[in-house]
Amino acid sequence: MAKKSKADLRDWAQGFGLLSDATRLGILSLLAKGPRNVTALCKSLGLKQPTVSHHLGLLRMGRLVINTRKGKAVEYSTDKAALKQLASAVSQLMPK
Repeated sequence: MAKKSKADLRDWAQGFGLLSDATRLGILSLLAKGPRNVTALCKSLGLKQPTVSHHLGLLRMGRLVINTRKGKAVEYSTDKAALKQLASAVSQLMPK
């Protein structure tokens, strides 16, 4: 593995930090199956709207989730490119 810059390592740490929470992993797991709105996520996870919205906000700031406005509703989906980068980071940590 080539030496990583401090910026790369910070990005990895931020991404891994976002994955270190069960609620956020649950959200990502559901979004991996297709776009969902907050109401659908709340129902599936059995959580209240403020909790889900808080975690979605963190995932959006970390660029792991994107949102799309559909009329008055907002749908969330995973950012596949960002998740692929994290998966690549994990594979680079594996011994050869």
